[in-house]
Amino acid sequence: MGTNQIEAARWGKYATLLDPELWDYIDQVNAWFPPAIVARPIAEQRAVYNAMCRAFHPGRPADVTVSDGVVAADGRDIAIRRYRLAGKASRAIVVYYHGGGFVLGDLDSHDDICAEFCAATGSEILSADYRLAPEHLHPAAFEDCLAVFEWVAATSALPIVLCGESAGGNLAAAVAHATRRSQRRAAGQVLIYPELGGETGRSYIEHAEAPLLSLSDIEFYRRIRSAPGQSLDDPTFSPLRDSDFTGLPPTFIITAECDPLSSDGEAYRGRIVAAGGSAWWQEEPLLVHSFLRARNSVPRSGEAFARIIADIARLGAGDEAPICPQVGEMAGRPEGGAKDRVPSESLGFKTIRHRSGAE
Repeated sequence: MGTNQIEAARWGKYATLLDPELWDYIDQVNAWFPPAIVARPIAEQRAVYNAMCRAFHPGRPADVTVSDGVVAADGRDIAIRRYRLAGKASRAIVVYYHGGGFVLGDLDSHDDICAEFCAATGSEILSADYRLAPEHLHPAAFEDCLAVFEWVAATSALPIVLCGESAGGNLAAAVAHATRRSQRRAAGQVLIYPELGGETGRSYIEHAEAPLLSLSDIEFYRRIRSAPGQSLDDPTFSPLRDSDFTGLPPTFIITAECDPLSSDGEAYRGRIVAAGGSAWWQEEPLLVHSFLRARNSVPRSGEAFARIIADIARLGAGDEAPICPQVGEMAGRPEGGAKDRVPSESLGFKTIRHRSGAE
């Protein structure tokens, strides 16, 4: 059996469906973090994941300054990292929640992504280091993310944009739902291949065995963060299960076509629009979960990253114009191509140390 036949047998339709550059990225990730590692101790998983993230880190843009601090909340300190563009006043603050299945990740694992968001949008980025499972079951991560949002809302008058990737997308949406009636609600949210608590839908069937995230992986991470008796209908656990979608801020949802979670984005967009809100969903064609790390090596991923930056900038600039839910909601699908989009004081936390973007 030739190499191509072996790959086809291993990955089925994905062997020829995905671009060669994307396969190079997938192979690099699996070399660091193979699927079988989920059976290893959590500490080992985290160490390997963090090493992988460091290997993909291209360095920060030189004009981004970074400072670390803490937010005090109910007797605990939540570590945060603030990114600012040197010599430029921010027009908005993006509160960012990292991915990692609620089990992995920290301020360092997504440091490069936050720094690039800052450099490209000019917005201040505030990354939150929430508590992780299984040591801290739900609602610990949600409570930390909510506390960081509320602290930002209380200490700055700038517009706040919620942003999260994968597990962080779940947390961003949960915070948006919890704070939508507050005096200081989010100006918008950007959810990047979020896990929102769906269990059915086209992508759950078509891409149950997709590279880098399978249906069994999703089920594992849901179980590991669940407290005894956890209800999937709890909107702080599964935002898609909320019974009320009114009052939510303008929302951009970006998913990958070859990802079982993509239908979560589609369903979430539909619920917001049905409730009279503004939401826009884009399924990025022929990409897989975690594609942001491939932004520098895979053209499709780089283009998607640029669109995400435009979404963040648009919301940060206060552009809340209604987005048509009927046309162009899903790139690469017969019912419509992607629509063009318009890119568009100091916080009082305790500074621990300061880094320049060149470090």
